[in-house]
Amino acid sequence: MSLFRALPPVSSCDVTATGETGLSTTGTHKNRSRRDRQVEVSFPINATKGSLMTFKYSLLASAVVGIMASAAAHADIVIASVGPMTGEYAPFGEQLRRGAEQAVKDINAAGGVLGQQLVLKIGDDACDPKQAVNVANQLAKEDVKFVAGHFCSGSSIPASQVYSEEGILQISPASTNPKLTEQGLKNVFRVCGRDDQQGVVAGEYLAKHFAGKNIALLHDKSAYGKGLADETQKEIQKLGQKEKLYEAITAGERDYSALVSKLKQENIDVVYLGGYHPEAGLIVRQMAEQGLKAKLIAGDSLNTAEFWSITGPAGEGTMFTFAPDPRLKAEAAQAVAEFKEAKYDPEGYTLDTYAAVQVYVAAVKKANSTDLAKVLPVMHDTTFDTVLGKLTFDPKGDLTKADYVWYLWSNGTYAQTKVD
Repeated sequence: MSLFRALPPVSSCDVTATGETGLSTTGTHKNRSRRDRQVEVSFPINATKGSLMTFKYSLLASAVVGIMASAAAHADIVIASVGPMTGEYAPFGEQLRRGAEQAVKDINAAGGVLGQQLVLKIGDDACDPKQAVNVANQLAKEDVKFVAGHFCSGSSIPASQVYSEEGILQISPASTNPKLTEQGLKNVFRVCGRDDQQGVVAGEYLAKHFAGKNIALLHDKSAYGKGLADETQKEIQKLGQKEKLYEAITAGERDYSALVSKLKQENIDVVYLGGYHPEAGLIVRQMAEQGLKAKLIAGDSLNTAEFWSITGPAGEGTMFTFAPDPRLKAEAAQAVAEFKEAKYDPEGYTLDTYAAVQVYVAAVKKANSTDLAKVLPVMHDTTFDTVLGKLTFDPKGDLTKADYVWYLWSNGTYAQTKVD
């Protein structure tokens, strides 16, 4: 089903469309108020299926076509953010969506880009590689110039091939698998670190603090999860340690009791998981239920409040790596205040997505063009001022400086913590 929805920001009218392609579109039509121009229409993509057309409106239905046409006329520079807007990783999709929406709102309010306004499309890849490619192809058809996404490395990597072929700039806020920028694609960048950086930090900690202890390395078979576990394993072994157990889990399961029993049999002292918060949360909770006191440590995918909603008090003491908290940066103060005014905590990769949009806009302004061939040289020779601070990129599209620090879950929230 395809859904067209107009949900305007103050002093503008937005037209939003979502459908089987996993896309939604936010266009800007000036000088119309939120109350006067709110329209929502849904209808089936394939009418032969017999679905009924449904209208939800605050205007006459006949106004829909006029508003959509007007929005299209003002669809100046089309960009997109893509991530898991549905499914178990949807909290991260919301982070990307919120970050992109706020950035577009702020940039448009400040006059836009080259005298034009930004129009934002939201793509849902559900962290599925095939769906990610489908969304990427659809964005190419709709003349999108830039994509802030994807979230999962397993989606970003295949989608990047499409963006490369179609001349679309891609900046991922969150995909950390090294392969993304090791493909030799000139259009691919990221504003986060890499797993061969994050894995070093994790491996050093495990080798130092659990020397002579029983270490279990788990991964969820995803590009992100296995990649991170492998990089952590490399560092542990480089430092003369050896894990007791290296095992894959199946993402999406709800019962990990057999795994926990095996961890107990092996007298595991610490579990390192390359994977996402739903599985991490369940494993932590089920370890507590079986009386296993092993500590769980993971990567940056635990930076969502959803983790504690799964674990409850059992999550106390869980640690993970992530970049220094962007919410604490002076450069992010204004954006953070805007998010909080909207009753939203810009945790995780929210501000990374905001920064990705900032980078694109600054590059376009400096190049005085949205033409990728003109934008790319700017990407490599410019220091960008963002909510994450000053960012520069190396020839591969990685940040020239990417730090990872430790976070500790305690009393239902997480915060940076110092380790020796």
